[in-house]
Amino acid sequence: MTSESVDMLRNLTGRENVSSVTEPILVLKKKMAEMEGAFYFIQGADPQFGMIHFYDSSKNAWDEEMRLTSKAIQLINNMKPKPKFFVVCGDLTRFSKEIAILHQHWVTTNCKRVLPRMVGTLDGGYKNGCTLFRLSTEEELSSLRMYCVRYRHRIAQEKDFIKVFKELDEDIPLVCVCGNHEVNDEPIPSTIQNYREKYGDDYFSFYCGGVMFIVLNSQYFKDPKMVKDLAKKHEKWLDKQLKEAKSGKYKHVVIFQHIPWFVRKADERDMPHNLYSGIRTTMLKKFHEAKVNAICSCGHIHLGKCYDFYK
Repeated sequence: MTSESVDMLRNLTGRENVSSVTEPILVLKKKMAEMEGAFYFIQGADPQFGMIHFYDSSKNAWDEEMRLTSKAIQLINNMKPKPKFFVVCGDLTRFSKEIAILHQHWVTTNCKRVLPRMVGTLDGGYKNGCTLFRLSTEEELSSLRMYCVRYRHRIAQEKDFIKVFKELDEDIPLVCVCGNHEVNDEPIPSTIQNYREKYGDDYFSFYCGGVMFIVLNSQYFKDPKMVKDLAKKHEKWLDKQLKEAKSGKYKHVVIFQHIPWFVRKADERDMPHNLYSGIRTTMLKKFHEAKVNAICSCGHIHLGKCYDFYK
């Protein structure tokens, strides 16, 4: 994590140790945990710097996303009383770490091997936790060139995200939630590590005004096959949090995540925009038994709406 992003996150979230991932936890200011009475927070999602003009090859800027995000932050700063925190539920920028790794393969191997789900045909190679593919057609080569050209915007997007969110009032902590655009649809250990280096822990809990908040990384539920050990740690940690939630010490228990468990109904069919029905049934039952009051996941499908009740 760069010193700039460390300072920004420390200032806005009050973390004791931003880069610690051995015991994921967000330590907000003590007065928040001990606060009594009513309060409110602001939830947003998918600022996704670089999305608006992603499909327009003549434009590579994300000035519009920066302008809109800055406008939202100024409105939040002017609210009275101030919200206790601002949570952004994933997809902070458009490009994932996978493109950075792909770019490295482009440079070092002259486009001979690339990562899965991009271009090329299976070559059976395996390196640094990633299945490798070999290019076979000019069309694949052109596709790879496009990704490599766009890659250089990734670092700039991350810097601009930090730059814009520095405008947030220092008394309003920023809570970042991990989305698929941060770690890929199929996360690998290096994409998870990149997220942690840039934004801090990818899952944690915190407390405010007698309410317990649990922040999850929904990619561990969506596609954990390349990060099975990390997903197991996430599951074990979550079980601990739910046991604590079940203790009855908290007025409410709220979960933040990126991908919703369901879009309209809890028993709906599996689709790209929800989490699979098998694990959905298991986890919703767990959350219900642990007295979870709400699951906030307004991101991913860009609808900005509330979903149906589980029970």
